[in-house]
Parts: sequence; C-alpha cells; structure tokens
Amino acid sequence: MHPAASVIVFTTLSGAGFGLLAFLGIGEPAPTGLRAFWFYLLGYGLAVAGLLASTLHLANPRNAIKAFREWRSSWLSREAVLSVTALIAVAPVAFGRVFLGQDWPVLGVIGAALCLLVVFSTSMIYAQLRTVPRWNTPLTPVVFLAFALAGGAILAGRLQAALAALAVLGCVQLAAWIVGDRRFAQAGSDAGTATGLGRIGRVRLLEPPHAGRNYVLDEMAFRVGRRHAAKLRILSLVGAVVLPGILLATLGTGVVVTAVAAILHLAGALASRWLFFAEARHVVGLYYGR
Repeated sequence: MHPAASVIVFTTLSGAGFGLLAFLGIGEPAPTGLRAFWFYLLGYGLAVAGLLASTLHLANPRNAIKAFREWRSSWLSREAVLSVTALIAVAPVAFGRVFLGQDWPVLGVIGAALCLLVVFSTSMIYAQLRTVPRWNTPLTPVVFLAFALAGGAILAGRLQAALAALAVLGCVQLAAWIVGDRRFAQAGSDAGTATGLGRIGRVRLLEPPHAGRNYVLDEMAFRVGRRHAAKLRILSLVGAVVLPGILLATLGTGVVVTAVAAILHLAGALASRWLFFAEARHVVGLYYGR
C-alpha cells in the first residue's frame, strides 16, 4: 500500500496524544494548576493535530463530517465518534485539575478508557481488511495500543510504566513483522482465486489490465525493497524502543531526557508506521501479476 504521509502522521501523533490522555485519566500523573495545563495541552495538541492531519487524506476535507454518519457499520466512523467523545469526556477532568485543583477519578477512568478505544478503533480500520492479509491479524490492534501506551507513558514521565511498555512494544512489533511476513502466503490468494478461474487450471497473466500507470497500481501495489525494509525495521525499533529505553533507564525522567526520549520514540514510530503501509500487499495486485 502507498504510505500516505497524512495517515502516517495521524496514526502516530493521535496515538501518542490519546495515550498520554489515558495516563492522565488514571492519575499517572495527577498534576494540578499550571503543570496540569501543560500536560493536557500536550495531550490534546498531539491528539487533535493527528486528527486534523487525517483530513488531508480526503479528496475534499469538508467531507470529514460524513465520517460520523455510519458508526453502526464503519470502524472509521466509530473512530471519529469516539475521538470527539473521548476529548469531551477528558475535558471536565482537565478543567478540574487545572482551574480547581480537584481530581475526579471516576471521570478520569472513563476518559482513559475512551482514549484507548479511539486507538483500538483506528487499528480496526486496517485489521478488518481481509484484502490486506498482513493487516488482517489480531496483532494489528495490539501494536497500535502498544505504541499508544509506550508513547503516553514516556510523555507522562512514568518511568516504570514506560520501560515496561517499551519492552512489550518491542516484542509485539517483532511478532507482528514475523507473522505479517507469512500472512499473504497463508491467506491462499493467487491469480486463480482473484479471477475465480482457479478451479479450471493454473491461471497466468497474458497481459496487464492497463498499459500504463493507474490509481490501483500507485495506491494498492506499492513496493518497497526487502533490504530497505530490513534497514527501516532496525531503525524504527532502535528509535522507538531501544534508545528511549536506554535513556530513561540510565538518566531517569527529567524534562530534557523525557523530551529527547519522546522525540526518538515518535521518530521510530513514524518509521514503523511507514513500513506498516509500505509492506502491506493488497490482493488486487494479483490482477497485475504481483
């Protein structure tokens, strides 16, 4: 699949933002006053910036309002509804801590749960697609949630939670790559199943459906070299997991260290998310002999 920059930025930033808001919701940490203001500003800023970036992938951003209509059947619509609901649910808790010095833990837990549901719904947009076998696995939502929790823990300055989340993220990401590399072959899709002619013999491509480039090839049949993918996997794992883990484990969670660890983590997350799309093979490519 073609890695669209807007969707990569959206899933990375919104995941980290909602992850931070989830930690704030459960009181980890539970700041008040000006300190709380900066924490919530960061969480809301990342979440909203990511959501706004997602509209850039639309042919007409004004059509974004239509995403709220089909929540009964569409994970994208559920994500839109849950995003607004979560941001509204977190607002009273943020207001109480910033302006009143009060903490309402029940509302905080509800807001935290909604934030994680947003991330889950985002992941299900991709995990539900049987036409992209690499995504169509339970590991897809686990990876999205692991990134959100790891990023949220780092931004929240929760040392032990961050180290544990990074360790889990590293294991889950490796598992997703290993399982994903085998998924297309395991799905059993080939030119015969794609055309429905496999029952009468082996199907071979005589000529491609189109003489030149087209939307399907550009968006659905993107290719990334295996060696480049391997290098990017290493860089994403080092950036998202290894370096932030080493920094936090050795230097603690000071403001500067946390900021550097968060930047490294987000850079690694962006590389991982780029690979998430670039390595995904849509079965429509079978019509083109791919």
